[in-house]
Amino acid sequence: MKYYIYVIELDKCVGKSKKFKKQNPYLVFGSRCFYVGQSIKAPMLRFKQHKEGYKSNSFARRFGLHLVPEFYEKYNPISTRKDAEELEEYVAHQLRKKGFGCWFN
Repeated sequence: MKYYIYVIELDKCVGKSKKFKKQNPYLVFGSRCFYVGQSIKAPMLRFKQHKEGYKSNSFARRFGLHLVPEFYEKYNPISTRKDAEELEEYVAHQLRKKGFGCWFN
């Protein structure tokens, strides 16, 4: 079984959410924001599922704009779920280090 990580750009107004701000205390409002996830589904299908509300994260469903392949393509496909989960967290922290807002599970 293959796994994938993916990055969804979120509308910047997600930065107004108290829950999002709590996880991104150094976020400057107006900065780019992202949702990072992992799945056995291909990124485009998983993005579509988020937008349709199927097993979706509320930020990805409400604020998701589009996928950002430049942040995840080089990692896919991934051979184990454990590796996918670790890469999900790694990519999210790398985005935060660059000053972006980021949410992951």
